[in-house]
Amino acid sequence: MPYSVRQKHRAPAITEEIRPDPALPRVCVIGAGASGLAAAKALYTAGVPFDCFEKGTEFGGNWLFDNPNGVSACYETLQINTSCPRMAFSDFPMPADYPDYASHDQVYAYFRDYVAHFGFGHTITFNTEVTHVRRGERGGWDVDIRSTDAGSTDAGAIETAATETRHYDAVMVANGHHWDARWPEPGYPGHFDGEQIHAHDYRSGDQLEGRDIVVVGAGNSAMDIAVEGSHRARRVNLSIRRGQWVLKKTLFGQAADQIALPSWAPWWATSARLRLAALLSGGLRRYGLPTPGHAPGQSHPVQSDAIRDRLGAGAITVKPGIERLAGDRVVFTDGSEAPADLIVWATGYRVKFPFFDADLISAEGNDLPLFKRMAHPDRPGLFFIGLLQPVGAVMPLAEAQSGLVVKALTGNYELPNRQEMTRRMREDDRRNKRQFYDSPRHTMQVDFDHYLLELKREMRRGRVAA
Repeated sequence: MPYSVRQKHRAPAITEEIRPDPALPRVCVIGAGASGLAAAKALYTAGVPFDCFEKGTEFGGNWLFDNPNGVSACYETLQINTSCPRMAFSDFPMPADYPDYASHDQVYAYFRDYVAHFGFGHTITFNTEVTHVRRGERGGWDVDIRSTDAGSTDAGAIETAATETRHYDAVMVANGHHWDARWPEPGYPGHFDGEQIHAHDYRSGDQLEGRDIVVVGAGNSAMDIAVEGSHRARRVNLSIRRGQWVLKKTLFGQAADQIALPSWAPWWATSARLRLAALLSGGLRRYGLPTPGHAPGQSHPVQSDAIRDRLGAGAITVKPGIERLAGDRVVFTDGSEAPADLIVWATGYRVKFPFFDADLISAEGNDLPLFKRMAHPDRPGLFFIGLLQPVGAVMPLAEAQSGLVVKALTGNYELPNRQEMTRRMREDDRRNKRQFYDSPRHTMQVDFDHYLLELKREMRRGRVAA
């Protein structure tokens, strides 16, 4: 059956504190967003000793509007693109009264209830940034942390900082990959007199009010910002270089992703389902969008229920790629131009780990080869949680990854040897390159249900090996 979490799947609340077993390996979790919470809950309920460090004052990551950590990309109208039953953690369904697609504040409230239900809020250390992670001299990992504490004196507010190094047997990296904005490189010729922001810095339609806007990009954020701008701005031009299939989020009166296939179904069947969804959603060529050069399913899904209505109403004008900037206007590759005093670059993100030295871990071109998108064959004890781009939601996948790590730490699972790990990584890479077109956006792409099935099979294999 396809993944779907219902009310009957809710696990009992944990009402007594679970004491960690000091005989088990000690773990550092970096970040308390969706993936960090999945990691912390898995470790806590298994009795594995750990520290979870969050640089801000709240958990929630990208789903917390105006997150004090300063790196959240959440904006006022943000809602999930995966329906609630397919986004929820496996043992904690989203509230029954939520809509098919929850808003960002509902997702944050869900995280808050999740932490309270399983009783692990006390395990998260806030106002603490991981500044450096390196291999320990005698194995394991040395982690430098910097803690800040806000206080006040008669002279006003002050902030004090303390640094220290702690040693861990393993590190689970959950710092997210939607925070380091990728701007066009090289930049476009000419100059621009107006304001330029990245979609990461967009918060609400107030920033668009009465402006002449050019939104650059064809992903979910670009569609959302263009739609909001169509209600608030003087004019909106949407600049798209490469065509995308834009699917409707609702079909036949229900969430489109509820029409899903079993996880064992072959990829061609999933691809056929996405082609049907694209056909039912209707093409965008008649609105001026370029015809995609790839089939539905060969790229990360773009979803919008409102874009067709706003294009049809003439509230958004589609333009090709940018040729140059010209003061108070933008010139496009077809020779047309548009007045502009704001450019919003919805051009994606770079995968970055500021706490690693580049010769230890780096992701050039957003590519970091990993076994099952989580384990590095040459860095034992280092795991990446949620570092993938699924055709679906990250949260259940991060939960499954965390479960596998916990089994490894408790002796109930054994990773393949380096040679076997590398061989299977090459197989997965070849398969992914057949399924998705080549771009920095797809270096981490996985199919949601297939990936969950793969991890279940890997756990069974590793349990026998252990």
